[in-house]
Amino acid sequence: MRILIINWQDIKNPLGGGAEVHLHEIFSRIARMGHDVTLYCSSFHGALSEENLDGIRVIRKGGRHLFNFQVPLGYHSRFKREKFDIVIDDMNKIPFFTPLFVKEPVYGIAHHLFGKSIFLETNLVIGSYVYQMERAAISLYRRRKIPFMVVSPSTQQEMLDHGFPLSDLPIVSNCVDHNVYRKTGIPKNPTPLIGYFGRLKKYKSVDHLLRALPDVLRQVPDLRLIVIGEGDDRPRLEALVRELGLQNVVEFTGFVSQERKVELLQQMWLKVAPSSKEGWGLTVLEANACGTPVVASNVPGLRDAVKDNETGLLFPYGDVLALSRTTTLLLKDEKLRNRLTQNAIQWSNEFDWEVVAKAALRLLENRMKHSSGGS
Repeated sequence: MRILIINWQDIKNPLGGGAEVHLHEIFSRIARMGHDVTLYCSSFHGALSEENLDGIRVIRKGGRHLFNFQVPLGYHSRFKREKFDIVIDDMNKIPFFTPLFVKEPVYGIAHHLFGKSIFLETNLVIGSYVYQMERAAISLYRRRKIPFMVVSPSTQQEMLDHGFPLSDLPIVSNCVDHNVYRKTGIPKNPTPLIGYFGRLKKYKSVDHLLRALPDVLRQVPDLRLIVIGEGDDRPRLEALVRELGLQNVVEFTGFVSQERKVELLQQMWLKVAPSSKEGWGLTVLEANACGTPVVASNVPGLRDAVKDNETGLLFPYGDVLALSRTTTLLLKDEKLRNRLTQNAIQWSNEFDWEVVAKAALRLLENRMKHSSGGS
């Protein structure tokens, strides 16, 4: 099978996140099964225009801000004549509207819909643009009967609410590479250490965690927070740390290697995920696999990844006091923390990329079988 994937970014892009991990882990395995996989995505500073990454032929063109306008041109000038069997539309951020110009069968991937949460991330003008583009694309994909792999029950429900039939919304979840994310014998930090890791974006609401810290510190004075990741919200967050007088409490690491991230995850007593919305919360499972429970906001995606009071604890999104109290409880109650830790490790073991990749391949084969050659 010859597969063309269209996504904004590839796994090497510094601005990539869970969507890129999901794509790479699944389709690199499908490539190893003997299938031809090409990814068309935007470029970034220092990137090659074309390279092979774990069996995926990656072709980069144009900057990320206008890549969606580049896609139809790239398809018609190059990919249309390569005669792919199926096209994967990884709908992340601004949609590509592939059913309007792609002739091969299309299969979508949906992580989560921004909806009105986009206004937490950007200004009214840009937010309105993204919001209207997403609504228009969803309407188009529904009318053209495009099936979507969704990463969680929450995303599945979002798509159901927009009128997609359940039969067109199979769950193809995020998983964990257990060869990488695992306990290696590194002990927990001797003093309380909590962490955040992921992209630093406004809608991730890392500022809520920072604002909760002063209250937690009154109960746990030797607490430290480590913030792992990069993003355009970092300057604002660093300014807030200075405003709150937390310079000796909070450390921003920026981007770290995968090996270093695994080390830090094992050292943390707990991880905090305060986001306003997620497709699933891949970082939750990665932390769990390293023996770290998660305190997370009770929002779509995260409520799927965290089993409340079993593998972690949930708090109402935006409730800074509840976040501080929940974090304090888990830091001070060692028995609870140990119970959640053991459950979290077992929970993460249920998610395996090999199993999910084979399931995704079956879905693509079925789509081709039942397609008449168009979308």
